[in-house]
Amino acid sequence: MPWNPEVYNKFKQERFAPFYDLLALINVRPGLNVIDLGCGTGELTRQLTDHLPTAQVLGIDASSEMLKEAKTFKTNQLNFEQRSIEQQIKEGLKYDLVFSNAALQWLENHETLIPTIITMLQPGGQLVVQVPSNQDHFTHRFIRTLAQQEPYCSALNGWIRSVPVLNIESYANLLFDHGGSEIIVFEKVYPHILKDTAALFDWVSGTALIPYLEKLPEKLKTDFIATYKTGLAHNFQEAPVFYPFKRILMVATFN
Repeated sequence: MPWNPEVYNKFKQERFAPFYDLLALINVRPGLNVIDLGCGTGELTRQLTDHLPTAQVLGIDASSEMLKEAKTFKTNQLNFEQRSIEQQIKEGLKYDLVFSNAALQWLENHETLIPTIITMLQPGGQLVVQVPSNQDHFTHRFIRTLAQQEPYCSALNGWIRSVPVLNIESYANLLFDHGGSEIIVFEKVYPHILKDTAALFDWVSGTALIPYLEKLPEKLKTDFIATYKTGLAHNFQEAPVFYPFKRILMVATFN
C-alpha cells in the first residue's frame, strides 16, 4: 500500500499513545534480541531500543516510503530492513521479544497468524502486540458501506476489506492455548478530540482509506473521497469532533 509518512504523522502524538502503554508491559531483561514487526518510520522503534539499552533490535516494514524515514534512527543497536511480516515469519528466526504496534490488523486470519508469530519466540520469550479495534466506528463502517455502492462496487469487483481483528477473549484463548503465561489482554479507548471533520478525514486517510483508494481508478477515487467527506460532515455536525478510538493490547510469555 502507498503509505504516506507525512499524512500518517499528522496525528503523531495521538497515534503514539498506545505505544507507551505497550512499552510499560515489556519484561525488560539484559541482552534481548528483539524484532519490531511493522516498524513504520522507525521513530517508535528507536524509542523501543532506548527502553532496552542492551538489546539488539531489528525493525521490519514492507513500505519503502516509511523506511526512508527510518534511516535517521539507525544505531549500533538498531537496524531496519524492508520485508513484509509474512516474509519475516518465513525466515524462521527466533527472538526474545516480538513487538508489534498497530501493524497486524493489516494481515488476515489472526486465528492462525498469532500462533505462527508465537513460533518466532525463543523459550522464555515475550509477545507484545497492539492492534486497532475500531472497525465498528462510523468512520470505518461508512467506508465499507460506500464500497458496496455503485459505481465503486463494480470498480472494486465487489471487494471489501475483511476485518481480521478478533475480540479480547479470543486473543486471550489463543495465547493460552499455545502455551502463554503471564497473559494480559485488554481493550482501551483512546479519546481524541479533533478540530473538525476535515481533521477526522485526515486521520482516516492515513490508514483505513488507503487500501480502497489504492484499488479505485483516479476519477472514482476523487468521487469516493468527496462522498466520504460528505458522510462525515453529516454524521458529525458539531466541532470539535470527539473520536473514541479502541485498541487491543496483548502480552504473554512463552516457555
